[in-house]
Amino acid sequence: MQAMMIQQSGDVDVLQLQHIEQPTSCAADEVIIKVMAAGVNPIDTKLRANGMFFEQAYPAVLGCDGAGFVEKVGADVTHLQLGDAVYYCYGGLGQKSADKAYSAGNYAEYAVIKAAYVALKPESLDFDSAAACPLVLITAWEALFDRARIQSGQKVFIHAGAGGVGHVAIQLAKIAGAEVATSVSSAAKADLVRQLGADLIIDYTQEDVAERLLAWTDGQGIDVALDTVGGDALTQLIPAMRLYGDMVSLLQFPDDMDMASLRKKNIRLCQTLMLTPMLQEIDALGEHHAAILEQCVQFFNAQKLSIYVDDVLPLSEANEAHRRLEAGHQSGKLVLQMHMEDST
Repeated sequence: MQAMMIQQSGDVDVLQLQHIEQPTSCAADEVIIKVMAAGVNPIDTKLRANGMFFEQAYPAVLGCDGAGFVEKVGADVTHLQLGDAVYYCYGGLGQKSADKAYSAGNYAEYAVIKAAYVALKPESLDFDSAAACPLVLITAWEALFDRARIQSGQKVFIHAGAGGVGHVAIQLAKIAGAEVATSVSSAAKADLVRQLGADLIIDYTQEDVAERLLAWTDGQGIDVALDTVGGDALTQLIPAMRLYGDMVSLLQFPDDMDMASLRKKNIRLCQTLMLTPMLQEIDALGEHHAAILEQCVQFFNAQKLSIYVDDVLPLSEANEAHRRLEAGHQSGKLVLQMHMEDST
């Protein structure tokens, strides 16, 4: 099979298309997936550049999320069957494959996946769109529902609403009945988030985000802030937070965070990292991720939720996908496509 391999950390040129042995066996709790498409995420570029999470990971295949067909089912797996069309977020962090020859990910034509993380694909999504969903969808869901516990009628701010996590978070917040404000950097991105249902759109290159949020809330502040940017963009939100509000970040809080002001406002701070089940290798937590994907099937099929795929590239152009992500200001998701002869 073909796989995009890396032998060491480095720039995009360390990504090399190689022919490697196709997996034919899996453990009792695993499945083999014929990967039709794989999402490309910022974590992929960071791991490629800086090194994998697990020791002795190289050679490695990147790619955390994917979609495809179940090719083989482990003996203990009961919720999946041969031929099922599925989507999932598992692999790509440096976990070893079953034969220990390489670290398995989804930049490959076949992948061995822990079945606990796998859910049936929404019928309304093609494989390219389905592969773009899992990481950003689970991230947004955990941030909004598991951490912030958003409620109908709340006013929610989402950083970078045209981004991968941001554009999904806008839709989930609207499904929950919240009013949503978001930040963008261009007219094109403003058009995108407007179509997704954003109630207030702030061009952060031209406007003061905190001032606009305070005006929007009649000086009371927002109930929930979902930070996808970090640094100054996060700390500048503090004046715009409502008393007893919730601030959730996908990144590490800055060392100079104004904790005194947050404490006076009784702000609940949370960080979220959807990679934790994989990093800790706890399949029971992976089942929660699969449950989120299963829950969202109804939203996709009812056309209440969509994924914006900015571009689809062949597996051989993973280097180009990484270049685009690292250039910044990406809207939606980039996807790598495998088995192109079978995708029509």
